[in-house]
Amino acid sequence: MRKRYTIEIAATSKLVVSCPHELLQDTVLKKIAFGSSSIEVDFVPHSKNKNTIVISKEIQKLLLFPDFAIKLYVFVDQHVLTIGPLVGIFTAGFTPFPIRPVGDRTNFFAKLLSVKTSVGAIPFVFGEQHINWEKGSINGYFFHDNSWQTFEVPFPHVIYDRLPNRKSERNPKLVKVKETLQHDYLIPWYNPGFFSKLDIYERLQQDQSVSFLLPETHPFSSFSLIENMLSQYGHIYIKPINGSLGLGVHQILYDRSEDEYYCRYQDREGVNRLRKFSSLEGMFQTVFANRNLDKMIVQQGIHLLRHEQRPFDFRIHTNKDDAGVWHVTALAAKIAGSGSVTTHTRSGGEIKTIAEIFQPEECHFYTEKLEKTALLLSESIANNMEGIIAEIGFDLGIDKHGDIWLFEANSKPGRSIFSHPELKEFDQLTCKLSMAFAVFLTEQSIYHPEDVIIW
Repeated sequence: MRKRYTIEIAATSKLVVSCPHELLQDTVLKKIAFGSSSIEVDFVPHSKNKNTIVISKEIQKLLLFPDFAIKLYVFVDQHVLTIGPLVGIFTAGFTPFPIRPVGDRTNFFAKLLSVKTSVGAIPFVFGEQHINWEKGSINGYFFHDNSWQTFEVPFPHVIYDRLPNRKSERNPKLVKVKETLQHDYLIPWYNPGFFSKLDIYERLQQDQSVSFLLPETHPFSSFSLIENMLSQYGHIYIKPINGSLGLGVHQILYDRSEDEYYCRYQDREGVNRLRKFSSLEGMFQTVFANRNLDKMIVQQGIHLLRHEQRPFDFRIHTNKDDAGVWHVTALAAKIAGSGSVTTHTRSGGEIKTIAEIFQPEECHFYTEKLEKTALLLSESIANNMEGIIAEIGFDLGIDKHGDIWLFEANSKPGRSIFSHPELKEFDQLTCKLSMAFAVFLTEQSIYHPEDVIIW
């Protein structure tokens, strides 16, 4: 069973670790490790506090151990006592300003790093420019005592990927960093990469446990495909394969009685538009003139439930915990703005709790159904996608028959739902489990490296 210990620093230069007898009774310890640093030391038992490990100032210096007075976990394997975990959060977009080191995302990272005491981990934020490859260390950003500070630490036990966008993900420098740390240093890397809508669809379509949740989806190929889907569903969506935040989403509707086509979308100035056309060809020549249709998908339209005459869907966050088990960590309804093609807040959408949408009995029924669906999808995605996935944001819809549909799955979900006053505690919960999973992954990498290391 995992246990946490207080790490005390003694003002001595001796390479001696004093620890509870329970850590010495089953094995002969020879080394102490923190992140990628390890040194040979002598271990002696002490009889004072059972939950305290005392290291010397010299050991602290050699291990590059920052003393934050946090109770940390101890893992014993192969005559090595490892303290940690040390969690690196990899991102890009750093600024030269000490109080806003990660620009607009600084507050999010401050919240993420602030869970360290409750989780029992030492997390820090870093980019490729902060790595010292020769020394095997990183000058990381830590949020401690309500301020940003930098400390030199060894390479971490595990890395949490928080790259901000697909552009940074494709940056050759950052790709090289990821490959080197994963393959040369064997550091587990979790939540890698952004999902592609088409890739997710094709993989989940092969899994019968979740395939029934998928609206019909195809890569754009021809007008005849659109005509066929319009005749079957009445309306469809055309979306970028790698889009996010609802950008580039178009809804196309066909009015059989008038033989007219309508296109609802947000223009480049952020204005919601609804335009009428007599033909698909005319619509595409006008609305899609400068768009690469090879990078778009065509998706079945769903007749969603409505609140005050506006369609709504749901954002659900799921996270793995410190035992590697999936949990639903947040659930909110998103109501479309007036004339908007999506429910995103940037398009005038509104966030509500599910209790504000449904009566109590319905609320309980749909909450249970949505949570069960999100956990089922989480397991399927984790099993069918490459890499170690421990956090997902889902956009799910409920149609007029009460059936649930998956619209999108996001590996780095937006956090706009947490602007709602009643959802702020769930903001904290998602941060806590994001770090708690690092404890589980560190433990697995020490005791069962064959299960987590990508060779």
